[in-house]
Amino acid sequence: MPNYLSPGVYMEEVDRGTKPIEAAGTAVAAFIGFTERASEVKDGKTVSLLGKATLITNWSQYVQKFGGFIKGAYTPDAVYGYFANGGGICYVISLRTLGTSDDPSAMTAAQASVSAEDGKTAAVRFVAKQGGPAGNNIAVEVAPLLLESGAAPAPAEGEGDAKGKAKPAAATASAFNLTVKLNNQTAERFSNLSLDPKSESYVKTVLDTQSVLISAEVMGKAELAVAGGAYSLSGGEVKTKAVTINDYRGDPNKRIGLGSLEPLDDVTMICVPDLMASYQAGEIDMKGVQGVQQLIIDYCEAMRYCFAILDTPPGLMPQEAAEWRKTVNYDTTRAALYYPWIEIADMTDNAGRTRTIPPSGHMAGIYARVDNTRGVHKAPANEVIRTVIGLEVQLTKGENDVLNPLGVNAIRSFPGRGIRVWGARTLSSDASWRYINVRRLFSMVEASIERGTQWVVFEPNDAMLWGRVKRDVSAFLKVVWRTGALFGGSPAEAFYVKCDAEINPPEQRDLGQLVVEIGIAPVKPAEFVIFRISQWSPEA
Repeated sequence: MPNYLSPGVYMEEVDRGTKPIEAAGTAVAAFIGFTERASEVKDGKTVSLLGKATLITNWSQYVQKFGGFIKGAYTPDAVYGYFANGGGICYVISLRTLGTSDDPSAMTAAQASVSAEDGKTAAVRFVAKQGGPAGNNIAVEVAPLLLESGAAPAPAEGEGDAKGKAKPAAATASAFNLTVKLNNQTAERFSNLSLDPKSESYVKTVLDTQSVLISAEVMGKAELAVAGGAYSLSGGEVKTKAVTINDYRGDPNKRIGLGSLEPLDDVTMICVPDLMASYQAGEIDMKGVQGVQQLIIDYCEAMRYCFAILDTPPGLMPQEAAEWRKTVNYDTTRAALYYPWIEIADMTDNAGRTRTIPPSGHMAGIYARVDNTRGVHKAPANEVIRTVIGLEVQLTKGENDVLNPLGVNAIRSFPGRGIRVWGARTLSSDASWRYINVRRLFSMVEASIERGTQWVVFEPNDAMLWGRVKRDVSAFLKVVWRTGALFGGSPAEAFYVKCDAEINPPEQRDLGQLVVEIGIAPVKPAEFVIFRISQWSPEA
Protein backbone atom coordinates (compact mmCIF):
# COMPACT_ATOMS: atom_id res chain seq x y z
CA MET A 1 0.00 0.00 0.00
CA PRO A 2 1.53 3.36 -0.96
CA ASN A 3 2.24 6.05 1.65
CA TYR A 4 0.42 9.38 1.40
CA LEU A 5 2.40 12.13 3.20
CA SER A 6 0.91 15.31 1.86
CA PRO A 7 -2.52 16.42 0.64
CA GLY A 8 -3.12 15.96 -3.06
CA VAL A 9 -4.67 13.84 -5.76
CA TYR A 10 -3.02 10.51 -6.39
CA MET A 11 -3.56 8.23 -9.39
CA GLU A 12 -3.20 4.48 -8.94
CA GLU A 13 -3.47 1.73 -11.53
CA VAL A 14 -5.27 -1.28 -10.08
CA ASP A 15 -5.25 -4.59 -11.94
CA ARG A 16 -8.80 -5.91 -11.64
CA GLY A 17 -9.34 -6.71 -15.32
CA THR A 18 -9.83 -10.10 -16.86
CA LYS A 19 -6.93 -12.38 -17.72
CA PRO A 20 -8.06 -13.96 -20.98
CA ILE A 21 -7.19 -17.63 -21.37
CA GLU A 22 -6.11 -18.59 -24.87
CA ALA A 23 -6.64 -22.07 -26.27
CA ALA A 24 -3.44 -24.11 -26.32
CA GLY A 25 -2.22 -25.53 -29.62
CA THR A 26 -3.10 -29.13 -30.41
CA ALA A 27 -1.56 -29.81 -33.83
CA VAL A 28 2.23 -30.08 -33.50
CA ALA A 29 3.72 -33.50 -34.24
CA ALA A 30 7.13 -34.98 -33.43
CA PHE A 31 8.65 -37.66 -35.67
CA ILE A 32 11.34 -40.01 -34.36
CA GLY A 33 13.12 -42.19 -36.90
CA PHE A 34 15.73 -42.46 -39.64
CA THR A 35 16.64 -39.93 -42.34
CA GLU A 36 19.00 -39.61 -45.28
CA ARG A 37 21.15 -37.09 -43.40
CA ALA A 38 20.86 -34.82 -40.37
CA SER A 39 22.83 -31.58 -40.54
CA GLU A 40 22.61 -27.88 -41.24
CA VAL A 41 25.08 -25.11 -42.00
CA LYS A 42 25.56 -22.40 -39.38
CA ASP A 43 28.14 -19.64 -39.72
CA GLY A 44 29.82 -21.55 -42.52
CA LYS A 45 30.14 -24.74 -40.47
CA THR A 46 28.20 -27.98 -40.77
CA VAL A 47 26.38 -28.77 -37.53
CA SER A 48 25.03 -32.25 -36.80
CA LEU A 49 21.34 -32.58 -35.93
CA LEU A 50 21.56 -36.26 -35.04
CA GLY A 51 19.32 -37.09 -32.10
CA LYS A 52 18.12 -33.49 -31.66
CA ALA A 53 14.55 -32.23 -31.96
CA THR A 54 14.62 -29.91 -34.97
CA LEU A 55 11.76 -27.58 -35.90
CA ILE A 56 10.44 -28.10 -39.45
CA THR A 57 7.76 -25.89 -40.99
CA ASN A 58 7.47 -27.32 -44.52
CA TRP A 59 8.72 -30.13 -46.75
CA SER A 60 11.43 -28.01 -48.41
CA GLN A 61 12.94 -27.24 -45.03
CA TYR A 62 12.90 -30.94 -44.17
CA VAL A 63 14.80 -31.78 -47.37
CA GLN A 64 17.34 -29.06 -46.65
CA LYS A 65 18.18 -30.47 -43.22
CA PHE A 66 17.37 -34.18 -43.44
CA GLY A 67 17.53 -35.07 -47.12
CA GLY A 68 14.84 -36.73 -49.20
CA PHE A 69 13.22 -40.13 -49.58
CA ILE A 70 15.51 -43.09 -49.02
CA LYS A 71 15.22 -46.86 -48.80
CA GLY A 72 15.17 -48.31 -45.32
CA ALA A 73 13.44 -45.30 -43.73
CA TYR A 74 9.76 -44.41 -43.34
CA THR A 75 10.22 -41.04 -41.62
CA PRO A 76 10.60 -39.05 -44.89
CA ASP A 77 7.33 -40.52 -46.22
CA ALA A 78 5.63 -39.91 -42.86
CA VAL A 79 6.67 -36.25 -42.74
CA TYR A 80 5.67 -35.74 -46.37
CA GLY A 81 2.28 -37.31 -45.65
CA TYR A 82 1.91 -35.13 -42.57
CA PHE A 83 2.29 -31.92 -44.55
CA ALA A 84 0.18 -33.23 -47.45
CA ASN A 85 -2.72 -34.02 -45.12
CA GLY A 86 -2.83 -30.64 -43.43
CA GLY A 87 0.01 -30.67 -40.91
CA GLY A 88 1.67 -27.36 -40.04
CA ILE A 89 4.86 -27.30 -38.00
CA CYS A 90 6.54 -30.39 -36.59
CA TYR A 91 9.75 -31.56 -34.96
CA VAL A 92 12.01 -34.25 -36.41
CA ILE A 93 14.43 -36.35 -34.36
CA SER A 94 16.79 -38.39 -36.54
CA LEU A 95 18.25 -41.35 -34.66
CA ARG A 96 20.23 -42.62 -37.64
CA THR A 97 21.24 -41.40 -41.09
CA LEU A 98 21.20 -43.82 -44.00
CA GLY A 99 22.56 -41.82 -46.93
CA THR A 100 25.51 -40.15 -45.25
CA SER A 101 26.70 -39.95 -41.68
CA ASP A 102 27.11 -36.81 -39.64
CA ASP A 103 29.50 -38.68 -37.38
CA PRO A 104 32.89 -39.06 -39.19
CA SER A 105 33.85 -41.99 -36.97
CA ALA A 106 30.85 -43.90 -38.32
CA MET A 107 32.02 -43.70 -41.96
CA THR A 108 34.57 -45.58 -44.02
CA ALA A 109 36.07 -43.99 -47.11
CA ALA A 110 36.21 -45.73 -50.47
CA GLN A 111 39.74 -46.48 -51.68
CA ALA A 112 41.81 -48.19 -54.34
CA SER A 113 45.42 -49.45 -54.11
CA VAL A 114 47.86 -49.23 -57.01
CA SER A 115 50.87 -51.54 -57.06
CA ALA A 116 54.32 -51.00 -58.51
CA GLU A 117 55.21 -52.23 -61.99
CA ASP A 118 56.28 -55.59 -60.60
CA GLY A 119 52.68 -56.22 -59.51
CA LYS A 120 53.74 -57.22 -56.00
CA THR A 121 54.85 -54.07 -54.20
CA ALA A 122 52.24 -51.54 -53.03
CA ALA A 123 52.99 -48.12 -54.44
CA VAL A 124 50.14 -45.71 -53.68
CA ARG A 125 46.59 -45.82 -52.33
CA PHE A 126 43.90 -43.37 -53.43
CA VAL A 127 41.22 -42.54 -50.82
CA ALA A 128 37.93 -40.67 -51.25
CA LYS A 129 37.90 -37.43 -49.27
CA GLN A 130 34.22 -37.85 -48.46
CA GLY A 131 33.40 -40.84 -46.31
CA GLY A 132 30.45 -43.06 -46.99
CA PRO A 133 29.03 -44.70 -50.12
CA ALA A 134 29.45 -41.60 -52.29
CA GLY A 135 33.12 -42.48 -52.75
CA ASN A 136 32.21 -45.73 -54.47
CA ASN A 137 31.30 -43.67 -57.55
CA ILE A 138 34.90 -42.54 -58.02
CA ALA A 139 37.46 -44.19 -60.34
CA VAL A 140 41.06 -43.27 -61.19
CA GLU A 141 43.13 -43.94 -64.31
CA VAL A 142 46.90 -44.09 -63.86
CA ALA A 143 49.16 -43.55 -66.92
CA PRO A 144 52.94 -43.92 -66.27
CA LEU A 145 55.08 -41.55 -68.29
CA LEU A 146 56.87 -43.27 -71.20
CA LEU A 147 60.68 -43.13 -71.49
CA GLU A 148 60.74 -42.62 -75.20
CA SER A 149 58.46 -39.58 -75.20
CA GLY A 150 59.02 -38.03 -71.80
CA ALA A 151 55.96 -36.71 -70.05
CA ALA A 152 52.93 -38.14 -71.78
CA PRO A 153 49.45 -36.59 -71.78
CA ALA A 154 46.67 -38.03 -69.71
CA PRO A 155 45.04 -41.19 -71.11
CA ALA A 156 42.05 -41.02 -73.35
CA GLU A 157 38.56 -41.92 -72.23
CA GLY A 158 38.31 -45.64 -71.48
CA GLU A 159 42.05 -46.24 -71.67
CA GLY A 160 43.43 -48.95 -69.38
CA ASP A 161 42.23 -52.34 -68.23
CA ALA A 162 39.27 -52.31 -65.80
CA LYS A 163 41.20 -54.65 -63.53
CA GLY A 164 44.17 -52.32 -63.40
CA LYS A 165 46.56 -54.63 -65.28
CA ALA A 166 47.23 -52.53 -68.36
CA LYS A 167 50.85 -51.32 -68.49
CA PRO A 168 52.89 -49.21 -70.87
CA ALA A 169 55.94 -50.69 -72.55
CA ALA A 170 58.29 -48.86 -70.21
CA ALA A 171 58.12 -46.21 -67.51
CA THR A 172 60.39 -43.72 -65.85
CA ALA A 173 60.96 -43.84 -62.08
CA SER A 174 57.67 -42.85 -60.41
CA ALA A 175 56.15 -40.19 -62.69
CA PHE A 176 52.61 -40.69 -63.87
CA ASN A 177 49.51 -38.87 -65.02
CA LEU A 178 46.24 -39.25 -63.13
CA THR A 179 42.64 -38.87 -64.30
CA VAL A 180 39.85 -38.85 -61.67
CA LYS A 181 36.36 -39.82 -62.76
CA LEU A 182 33.06 -39.35 -60.93
CA ASN A 183 30.12 -41.41 -62.17
CA ASN A 184 32.13 -42.34 -65.29
CA GLN A 185 32.68 -38.66 -66.15
CA THR A 186 36.13 -37.03 -66.06
CA ALA A 187 36.23 -34.68 -63.09
CA GLU A 188 39.94 -33.93 -62.47
CA ARG A 189 43.31 -34.36 -64.23
CA PHE A 190 46.82 -34.20 -62.76
CA SER A 191 50.07 -34.49 -64.74
CA ASN A 192 53.61 -35.65 -63.95
CA LEU A 193 52.89 -36.78 -60.38
CA SER A 194 55.64 -38.36 -58.33
CA LEU A 195 56.06 -40.69 -55.36
CA ASP A 196 59.12 -38.70 -54.26
CA PRO A 197 58.25 -36.51 -51.22
CA LYS A 198 61.01 -34.09 -52.27
CA SER A 199 59.39 -33.47 -55.63
CA GLU A 200 57.26 -30.39 -56.29
CA SER A 201 54.67 -32.74 -57.82
CA TYR A 202 54.58 -35.15 -54.88
CA VAL A 203 51.26 -36.93 -55.36
CA LYS A 204 50.16 -36.61 -51.73
CA THR A 205 50.78 -32.85 -51.59
CA VAL A 206 49.17 -32.19 -54.96
CA LEU A 207 45.99 -34.14 -54.20
CA ASP A 208 45.68 -32.81 -50.65
CA THR A 209 45.76 -29.23 -51.90
CA GLN A 210 44.18 -29.44 -55.36
CA SER A 211 41.77 -32.38 -55.50
CA VAL A 212 38.21 -32.15 -54.30
CA LEU A 213 37.54 -35.86 -54.57
CA ILE A 214 40.55 -37.91 -53.46
CA SER A 215 43.74 -37.93 -51.42
CA ALA A 216 46.78 -40.22 -51.66
CA GLU A 217 48.73 -42.40 -49.27
CA VAL A 218 52.20 -43.23 -50.59
CA MET A 219 53.36 -46.69 -49.53
CA GLY A 220 56.24 -47.40 -51.91
CA LYS A 221 59.69 -45.95 -52.40
CA ALA A 222 60.23 -42.88 -54.52
CA GLU A 223 62.00 -44.80 -57.28
CA LEU A 224 59.18 -47.29 -57.84
CA ALA A 225 57.45 -47.30 -61.21
CA VAL A 226 53.66 -47.19 -60.80
CA ALA A 227 51.60 -49.75 -62.70
CA GLY A 228 49.15 -48.12 -65.06
CA GLY A 229 45.49 -48.92 -65.44
CA ALA A 230 41.96 -48.05 -64.30
CA TYR A 231 40.95 -48.55 -60.67
CA SER A 232 37.55 -48.12 -59.07
CA LEU A 233 37.36 -46.94 -55.48
CA SER A 234 35.28 -49.17 -53.25
CA GLY A 235 34.48 -49.92 -49.62
CA GLY A 236 32.85 -46.61 -48.75
CA GLU A 237 29.96 -47.10 -46.34
CA VAL A 238 28.24 -45.82 -43.25
CA LYS A 239 28.70 -48.05 -40.24
CA THR A 240 25.32 -48.19 -38.58
CA LYS A 241 24.56 -49.69 -35.22
CA ALA A 242 21.18 -51.06 -34.31
CA VAL A 243 18.90 -48.45 -32.77
CA THR A 244 17.81 -49.58 -29.29
CA ILE A 245 15.14 -48.50 -26.86
CA ASN A 246 17.77 -46.36 -25.11
CA ASP A 247 18.26 -44.39 -28.34
CA TYR A 248 14.53 -43.61 -28.39
CA ARG A 249 14.55 -42.71 -24.68
CA GLY A 250 17.53 -40.41 -25.12
CA ASP A 251 18.71 -38.05 -22.40
CA PRO A 252 17.01 -34.79 -21.31
CA ASN A 253 20.36 -33.41 -20.12
CA LYS A 254 21.94 -33.92 -23.53
CA ARG A 255 18.71 -32.95 -25.33
CA ILE A 256 18.61 -36.09 -27.48
CA GLY A 257 15.88 -38.62 -28.27
CA LEU A 258 12.62 -38.25 -26.37
CA GLY A 259 14.62 -36.22 -23.85
CA SER A 260 14.95 -33.45 -26.42
CA LEU A 261 11.14 -33.03 -26.46
CA GLU A 262 10.75 -32.41 -22.73
CA PRO A 263 11.55 -28.66 -22.93
CA LEU A 264 9.11 -28.27 -25.86
CA ASP A 265 5.65 -27.78 -24.42
CA ASP A 266 4.01 -27.31 -27.83
CA VAL A 267 4.44 -30.93 -29.00
CA THR A 268 1.07 -32.70 -28.87
CA MET A 269 1.57 -35.79 -31.08
CA ILE A 270 4.38 -38.36 -31.38
CA CYS A 271 4.98 -40.78 -34.27
CA VAL A 272 7.72 -43.44 -34.54
CA PRO A 273 7.32 -44.85 -38.08
CA ASP A 274 10.85 -46.28 -38.32
CA LEU A 275 10.31 -48.52 -35.34
CA MET A 276 8.82 -50.83 -37.95
CA ALA A 277 11.82 -50.34 -40.25
CA SER A 278 14.03 -51.68 -37.44
CA TYR A 279 11.65 -54.61 -37.03
CA GLN A 280 11.74 -55.40 -40.75
CA ALA A 281 15.55 -55.19 -40.77
CA GLY A 282 15.77 -57.72 -37.93
CA GLU A 283 17.35 -55.19 -35.54
CA ILE A 284 14.50 -55.49 -33.07
CA ASP A 285 11.98 -58.25 -32.34
CA MET A 286 8.28 -57.99 -31.55
CA LYS A 287 8.96 -57.61 -27.83
CA GLY A 288 11.30 -54.75 -28.68
CA VAL A 289 8.55 -53.11 -30.74
CA GLN A 290 6.24 -53.36 -27.76
CA GLY A 291 8.94 -51.95 -25.48
CA VAL A 292 9.47 -48.85 -27.62
CA GLN A 293 5.73 -48.24 -28.08
CA GLN A 294 5.20 -48.59 -24.33
CA LEU A 295 8.04 -46.10 -23.82
CA ILE A 296 6.23 -43.59 -26.06
CA ILE A 297 2.95 -44.20 -24.23
CA ASP A 298 4.62 -43.72 -20.84
CA TYR A 299 6.19 -40.48 -22.07
CA CYS A 300 2.80 -39.15 -23.21
CA GLU A 301 1.26 -40.13 -19.85
CA ALA A 302 4.03 -38.28 -18.02
CA MET A 303 3.80 -35.18 -20.23
CA ARG A 304 -0.04 -35.28 -19.96
CA TYR A 305 -0.78 -33.15 -23.03
CA CYS A 306 0.88 -35.41 -25.61
CA PHE A 307 -0.78 -38.15 -27.70
CA ALA A 308 0.91 -41.18 -29.29
CA ILE A 309 -0.10 -42.31 -32.80
CA LEU A 310 1.00 -45.94 -33.12
CA ASP A 311 1.32 -48.37 -36.04
CA THR A 312 0.59 -52.07 -36.20
CA PRO A 313 3.41 -54.32 -37.50
CA PRO A 314 3.57 -54.89 -41.27
CA GLY A 315 2.07 -57.83 -43.12
CA LEU A 316 -0.68 -58.67 -40.65
CA MET A 317 -4.03 -59.99 -41.75
CA PRO A 318 -7.06 -58.67 -39.79
CA GLN A 319 -7.25 -61.65 -37.43
CA GLU A 320 -3.49 -61.44 -36.83
CA ALA A 321 -3.81 -57.72 -36.08
CA ALA A 322 -6.52 -58.50 -33.53
CA GLU A 323 -4.35 -61.17 -31.90
CA TRP A 324 -1.37 -58.81 -31.81
CA ARG A 325 -3.48 -56.11 -30.15
CA LYS A 326 -4.49 -58.60 -27.45
CA THR A 327 -0.86 -59.63 -26.99
CA VAL A 328 0.55 -56.13 -26.42
CA ASN A 329 -2.38 -55.32 -24.12
CA TYR A 330 -1.94 -51.53 -24.06
CA ASP A 331 -4.40 -49.65 -21.85
CA THR A 332 -4.02 -45.88 -22.12
CA THR A 333 -6.11 -42.83 -22.93
CA ARG A 334 -3.18 -41.12 -24.61
CA ALA A 335 -2.57 -43.34 -27.63
CA ALA A 336 -4.37 -44.63 -30.72
CA LEU A 337 -3.52 -47.54 -33.02
CA TYR A 338 -4.11 -47.71 -36.79
CA TYR A 339 -4.37 -50.63 -39.23
CA PRO A 340 -3.55 -51.54 -41.99
CA TRP A 341 -0.48 -50.01 -43.63
CA ILE A 342 -1.11 -47.63 -46.52
CA GLU A 343 0.19 -47.81 -50.08
CA ILE A 344 1.83 -44.75 -51.65
CA ALA A 345 3.92 -43.93 -54.69
CA ASP A 346 7.55 -44.99 -54.16
CA MET A 347 9.54 -41.76 -54.27
CA THR A 348 12.98 -43.24 -53.56
CA ASP A 349 14.43 -44.47 -56.86
CA ASN A 350 11.72 -46.85 -58.03
CA ALA A 351 9.83 -44.62 -60.43
CA GLY A 352 6.43 -46.01 -61.30
CA ARG A 353 6.33 -48.37 -58.34
CA THR A 354 4.52 -48.25 -55.00
CA ARG A 355 5.43 -49.14 -51.44
CA THR A 356 3.53 -49.71 -48.21
CA ILE A 357 4.35 -47.59 -45.18
CA PRO A 358 3.05 -47.15 -41.62
CA PRO A 359 0.06 -44.76 -41.51
CA SER A 360 1.01 -42.76 -38.39
CA GLY A 361 2.49 -39.75 -40.21
CA HIS A 362 -0.53 -39.32 -42.47
CA MET A 363 -2.81 -39.71 -39.45
CA ALA A 364 -0.98 -36.92 -37.61
CA GLY A 365 -1.63 -34.71 -40.62
CA ILE A 366 -5.35 -35.55 -40.46
CA TYR A 367 -5.41 -34.71 -36.73
CA ALA A 368 -3.93 -31.31 -37.59
CA ARG A 369 -6.32 -30.78 -40.51
CA VAL A 370 -9.41 -31.56 -38.45
CA ASP A 371 -8.18 -29.38 -35.57
CA ASN A 372 -7.72 -26.42 -37.92
CA THR A 373 -10.92 -26.80 -39.94
CA ARG A 374 -13.41 -28.16 -37.40
CA GLY A 375 -11.79 -28.09 -33.98
CA VAL A 376 -10.14 -30.56 -31.61
CA HIS A 377 -13.58 -31.74 -30.48
CA LYS A 378 -14.23 -33.31 -33.91
CA ALA A 379 -13.15 -36.94 -34.13
CA PRO A 380 -10.30 -37.38 -36.67
CA ALA A 381 -12.28 -40.00 -38.59
CA ASN A 382 -14.35 -40.32 -41.77
CA GLU A 383 -11.64 -38.19 -43.39
CA VAL A 384 -9.96 -38.86 -46.75
CA ILE A 385 -6.25 -39.69 -46.51
CA ARG A 386 -4.37 -37.71 -49.12
CA THR A 387 -1.49 -39.12 -51.25
CA VAL A 388 -2.62 -42.70 -50.49
CA ILE A 389 -3.42 -44.91 -53.49
CA GLY A 390 -4.12 -48.24 -51.82
CA LEU A 391 -4.04 -50.35 -48.67
CA GLU A 392 -1.95 -53.32 -47.65
CA VAL A 393 -5.17 -55.16 -46.76
CA GLN A 394 -8.72 -54.39 -47.89
CA LEU A 395 -10.88 -54.67 -44.77
CA THR A 396 -14.45 -55.92 -44.79
CA LYS A 397 -17.15 -54.71 -42.41
CA GLY A 398 -17.03 -58.01 -40.54
CA GLU A 399 -13.30 -57.68 -39.99
CA ASN A 400 -13.77 -54.09 -38.86
CA ASP A 401 -16.37 -55.38 -36.37
CA VAL A 402 -13.63 -57.47 -34.76
CA LEU A 403 -10.98 -54.72 -34.66
CA ASN A 404 -13.03 -51.72 -33.54
CA PRO A 405 -13.98 -53.00 -30.06
CA LEU A 406 -10.28 -53.71 -29.46
CA GLY A 407 -9.40 -50.08 -30.12
CA VAL A 408 -7.75 -50.78 -33.49
CA ASN A 409 -8.78 -47.93 -35.79
CA ALA A 410 -9.37 -49.18 -39.30
CA ILE A 411 -8.41 -47.52 -42.56
CA ARG A 412 -10.82 -48.57 -45.27
CA SER A 413 -11.48 -48.02 -48.96
CA PHE A 414 -15.02 -47.08 -49.98
CA PRO A 415 -16.09 -47.09 -53.65
CA GLY A 416 -16.63 -43.54 -54.80
CA ARG A 417 -15.55 -42.08 -51.42
CA GLY A 418 -11.83 -42.76 -51.41
CA ILE A 419 -9.66 -44.19 -48.65
CA ARG A 420 -10.84 -42.99 -45.25
CA VAL A 421 -10.04 -43.32 -41.58
CA TRP A 422 -12.82 -45.43 -40.08
CA GLY A 423 -12.10 -45.42 -36.36
CA ALA A 424 -11.69 -42.84 -33.58
CA ARG A 425 -10.91 -44.83 -30.46
CA THR A 426 -8.11 -44.63 -27.93
CA LEU A 427 -6.49 -47.71 -26.41
CA SER A 428 -8.29 -47.21 -23.10
CA SER A 429 -10.58 -49.72 -21.40
CA ASP A 430 -12.34 -46.81 -19.64
CA ALA A 431 -15.53 -46.00 -21.54
CA SER A 432 -15.33 -42.35 -20.41
CA TRP A 433 -12.12 -41.95 -22.44
CA ARG A 434 -13.03 -44.18 -25.36
CA TYR A 435 -12.78 -41.50 -28.05
CA ILE A 436 -9.71 -39.68 -29.31
CA ASN A 437 -11.45 -36.32 -29.60
CA VAL A 438 -12.64 -36.43 -25.97
CA ARG A 439 -9.14 -37.11 -24.71
CA ARG A 440 -7.58 -34.41 -26.87
CA LEU A 441 -10.32 -31.89 -25.99
CA PHE A 442 -9.62 -32.34 -22.29
CA SER A 443 -5.88 -32.07 -22.92
CA MET A 444 -6.44 -28.77 -24.74
CA VAL A 445 -8.71 -27.38 -22.01
CA GLU A 446 -6.35 -28.46 -19.23
CA ALA A 447 -3.25 -27.08 -20.95
CA SER A 448 -5.01 -23.79 -21.75
CA ILE A 449 -6.20 -23.24 -18.17
CA GLU A 450 -2.84 -24.26 -16.72
CA ARG A 451 -0.93 -21.81 -18.89
CA GLY A 452 -3.53 -19.04 -18.66
CA THR A 453 -3.76 -18.97 -14.86
CA GLN A 454 -0.09 -18.82 -13.93
CA TRP A 455 -0.69 -15.30 -12.66
CA VAL A 456 -2.73 -16.77 -9.77
CA VAL A 457 0.32 -18.32 -8.06
CA PHE A 458 1.24 -16.46 -4.81
CA GLU A 459 -1.79 -14.15 -5.02
CA PRO A 460 -3.73 -13.63 -1.75
CA ASN A 461 -6.00 -16.64 -1.39
CA ASP A 462 -9.28 -14.87 -0.64
CA ALA A 463 -12.79 -14.48 -2.00
CA MET A 464 -11.70 -11.79 -4.44
CA LEU A 465 -9.17 -14.18 -6.03
CA TRP A 466 -11.75 -16.96 -6.18
CA GLY A 467 -14.14 -14.71 -8.06
CA ARG A 468 -11.49 -13.62 -10.56
CA VAL A 469 -10.40 -17.19 -11.25
CA LYS A 470 -13.99 -18.34 -11.70
CA ARG A 471 -14.71 -15.42 -14.03
CA ASP A 472 -11.68 -16.07 -16.27
CA VAL A 473 -12.14 -19.83 -16.50
CA SER A 474 -15.87 -19.45 -17.19
CA ALA A 475 -15.16 -16.94 -19.95
CA PHE A 476 -12.75 -19.39 -21.60
CA LEU A 477 -15.13 -22.34 -21.37
CA LYS A 478 -17.92 -20.20 -22.82
CA VAL A 479 -15.75 -19.66 -25.90
CA VAL A 480 -15.09 -23.41 -26.09
CA TRP A 481 -18.85 -24.08 -25.84
CA ARG A 482 -19.59 -21.65 -28.67
CA THR A 483 -17.28 -23.62 -30.99
CA GLY A 484 -19.51 -26.66 -30.52
CA ALA A 485 -17.03 -28.59 -28.39
CA LEU A 486 -19.35 -28.90 -25.37
CA PHE A 487 -22.80 -30.46 -25.21
CA GLY A 488 -25.67 -28.29 -24.02
CA GLY A 489 -28.08 -25.60 -25.14
CA SER A 490 -26.60 -23.05 -22.73
CA PRO A 491 -23.33 -22.52 -20.86
CA ALA A 492 -25.00 -23.72 -17.67
CA GLU A 493 -25.72 -27.07 -19.34
CA ALA A 494 -22.27 -27.33 -20.89
CA PHE A 495 -19.96 -26.65 -17.94
CA TYR A 496 -19.63 -25.39 -14.39
CA VAL A 497 -16.82 -23.73 -12.42
CA LYS A 498 -16.81 -23.82 -8.61
CA CYS A 499 -14.34 -21.85 -6.50
CA ASP A 500 -15.62 -20.80 -3.08
CA ALA A 501 -15.22 -21.22 0.66
CA GLU A 502 -16.86 -24.65 0.60
CA ILE A 503 -14.00 -26.26 -1.29
CA ASN A 504 -11.38 -23.85 0.09
CA PRO A 505 -11.82 -24.10 3.89
CA PRO A 506 -9.22 -22.64 6.27
CA GLU A 507 -7.31 -25.90 6.61
CA GLN A 508 -7.02 -26.02 2.82
CA ARG A 509 -5.80 -22.44 2.62
CA ASP A 510 -3.29 -23.05 5.41
CA LEU A 511 -1.62 -25.58 3.14
CA GLY A 512 -1.23 -22.86 0.51
CA GLN A 513 -3.73 -24.53 -1.80
CA LEU A 514 -6.42 -23.01 -3.99
CA VAL A 515 -8.91 -25.56 -5.32
CA VAL A 516 -11.07 -24.95 -8.39
CA GLU A 517 -13.62 -27.53 -9.54
CA ILE A 518 -14.45 -27.63 -13.23
CA GLY A 519 -16.94 -29.87 -14.99
CA ILE A 520 -17.42 -29.96 -18.76
CA ALA A 521 -19.74 -32.00 -20.96
CA PRO A 522 -17.80 -32.95 -24.10
CA VAL A 523 -19.55 -33.81 -27.33
CA LYS A 524 -18.93 -37.38 -28.43
CA PRO A 525 -18.89 -38.75 -31.96
CA ALA A 526 -21.92 -40.44 -33.49
CA GLU A 527 -20.03 -43.69 -34.01
CA PHE A 528 -23.14 -45.78 -34.59
CA VAL A 529 -25.86 -44.12 -36.66
CA ILE A 530 -29.15 -45.99 -36.34
CA PHE A 531 -32.27 -45.30 -38.40
CA ARG A 532 -35.42 -47.08 -37.17
CA ILE A 533 -37.84 -47.59 -40.05
CA SER A 534 -41.26 -49.18 -39.89
CA GLN A 535 -44.41 -49.24 -41.95
CA TRP A 536 -46.80 -46.47 -41.07
CA SER A 537 -50.36 -46.01 -42.05
CA PRO A 538 -51.77 -42.52 -41.51
CA GLU A 539 -55.35 -43.91 -41.42
CA ALA A 540 -54.60 -46.19 -38.47
